[in-house]
Amino acid sequence: MNLNDRNYKEFKVSDIFIVKYGVNLELNACEEMDFAGSGIVNFVARTAENNGVSAYVKLIDGVLPQVAGLISVAGGGSVLSTFLQSEPFYSGRDLYTLEVKENISNEAKMFIISVIEKNKYKYSYGRQANKTLPDLLLQLPVDAKGDPDYLFMENYIKSLHYKPLTTKNKS
Repeated sequence: MNLNDRNYKEFKVSDIFIVKYGVNLELNACEEMDFAGSGIVNFVARTAENNGVSAYVKLIDGVLPQVAGLISVAGGGSVLSTFLQSEPFYSGRDLYTLEVKENISNEAKMFIISVIEKNKYKYSYGRQANKTLPDLLLQLPVDAKGDPDYLFMENYIKSLHYKPLTTKNKS
């Protein structure tokens, strides 16, 4: 599959996603745990590491976690650090969630995540994406109707070859 054999069109993030500000919790107000398990949820923050998960915390009465399948985007901190959240999660300060308007695969979401992250350079020197994220322009491949070609995006990600991680035996 070749990315250069496609037609592209600009779409705003808000054309593709419902953009929401996260739960806006402070980690120091949560009870941190050492592991994930029953009654424990991921705490996603503005970090560029570990899929954005900075801690595991106990569920808080009356505070529902964000649902699995959303994309998290840092509006501040490590701006535009963007991840697909495969498990329910709480979100920290200046973290946005993107919910797709159409039913698309996780692979298509991963393709779009890479396009969002290509815009990180626009937010250097302390610039934040808090006000501009919904209007951020994304160059996406389109189908014959000029709509985002989610099937191509999915197939492209599936076509990438990944070498399995191996561990060395200690002898």
